[in-house]
Amino acid sequence: MITPSDFRAPAPATLLPESVWRERQHAHQQRVAVWADPHLARASRGEKHPVYDFLFTYYSFRASWLRQWHPGPDCILAGEAAREFLRWPEYRETPAGVGLDLTTLPAKRLASLVWMRDLLAAMTTRPPAFGCFGLHEWAMVYRQTPEEVRHNAYPLRFPPAELARIVESQPLRCTHFDAFRFFTAPARPLNKHQPERATLNEYEQRGCLHANMDLYKWAFKLAPFTPSDLLADCFALARDLRELDMRASPYDLAALGFAPIPIETADGRQEYERQQRGFTSRSEPLRARLLALCERLLAAAGAD
Repeated sequence: MITPSDFRAPAPATLLPESVWRERQHAHQQRVAVWADPHLARASRGEKHPVYDFLFTYYSFRASWLRQWHPGPDCILAGEAAREFLRWPEYRETPAGVGLDLTTLPAKRLASLVWMRDLLAAMTTRPPAFGCFGLHEWAMVYRQTPEEVRHNAYPLRFPPAELARIVESQPLRCTHFDAFRFFTAPARPLNKHQPERATLNEYEQRGCLHANMDLYKWAFKLAPFTPSDLLADCFALARDLRELDMRASPYDLAALGFAPIPIETADGRQEYERQQRGFTSRSEPLRARLLALCERLLAAAGAD
């Protein structure tokens, strides 16, 4: 264990020999290649995937960036090859090696970090809500013409009139602003909540598929300070959540291997909630790790 004085870090740093960090780097790149390579291959052919492309387009974190390995705070990379990390301005060279300088966050990014910390902390104390049954995707096509439907390359499982009847027969309870804002105009008044961007912290809760999917967003917004194993864990969760999200949607994606979860039936709603609860439990340790990272960075910066 070493403590590089020029980092002003409150905790000692772990020195990683080059053989160790190279092995971790390679393992990370192999892990994410399973997700990144098919996306890049589709993009090169001009093909789109209605389920998986979302993870690289909506979240706007490039596959090449996901491939990059970062050790996270409190690690020093030994060996001459570690100097390759100096191309990122957040890294500094010390007599022992190369590591992240936790004091480099500018004021604007620190303000975002405080906001993120407060959001994650609020979610840990707010009880999760279930019972939405993935109807947000249905509300996004409610009373639309076939030409207006977002993924119109794939058929809907019901004609417009029947789809509207299904939406109207169940309460809409979406709490996630970034889903609610895509509701059609006729669907918005049907929702129990009317979240806005300014009130995001008041509504975000742990049972929401998209709130848990967004753990990946918070992870990459902290890059390169986010340890890559945490970033990849959050991506893996988001990918699995995206599959559930689209299986419960009104789109017929069976041709792509996604059997529908028929939330228009009692059995389908029960299955959706069962998986939703499982993903909520799976998200808890990731949220805790992100919250701890926020606190670590704020402490190093002397910010509140």
